[in-house]
Amino acid sequence: MPSSSPTAPVLASGGTVTLDAKAFEAEFNMAIVHETVRAEQAARRQGTHSTKTRGEVRGGGKKPWKQKGSGRARAGSSRNPLWTGGGTVFGPQPRHYTFKVNRKARRVALRSALSVHAERGSVAVFDAGVFDAPSTRQARELLAGWGADAPTLVVLHESESAAGLSFRNLERVLVLPAEDAGVTNIIGAARLLISQAALPALVARANGAAAEDGEN
Repeated sequence: MPSSSPTAPVLASGGTVTLDAKAFEAEFNMAIVHETVRAEQAARRQGTHSTKTRGEVRGGGKKPWKQKGSGRARAGSSRNPLWTGGGTVFGPQPRHYTFKVNRKARRVALRSALSVHAERGSVAVFDAGVFDAPSTRQARELLAGWGADAPTLVVLHESESAAGLSFRNLERVLVLPAEDAGVTNIIGAARLLISQAALPALVARANGAAAEDGEN
């Protein structure tokens, strides 16, 4: 790895900012990134799919015909799964798809995703305070000046609502607070734009608090 800390350009105002080496200069761990992305995508699934068994389908309480003498196969209910309008056998039922990924592993995955952007020079920082009021035109010009490719992820501090409203209408631009930006969002973006206020929070998430180090 290079000896100097990674840097990122500061849009509009010019210059560069030194990025945290631990968060933005980590070795890429494919296995943990894959596991974390799977967990995040699984957690987004609603799991509300549901089918009715023969006992849940309305009707069918009366025996369709007598047991013997008709020449037809025995039938106890018109809601048999073999009949049209009958129940479903082993159909999907409501469930959750979430599974746990340890906190330390999630931080490793987040550092890996951030380091990918730092390595390929696709991360930049900007001052969200320049957005006094929501302005999609100003946000578009900011990204155009950087030459940002879509899709672009914009990470903001929760207090930077004007900047969030400015970027959210742009095509293939996703705006998220630093607390909600997942590994899936970061690794799937072609460019990563972080506000100066959100950068410390994102770095803190990647590095973890000292009090949490012994929990997992």
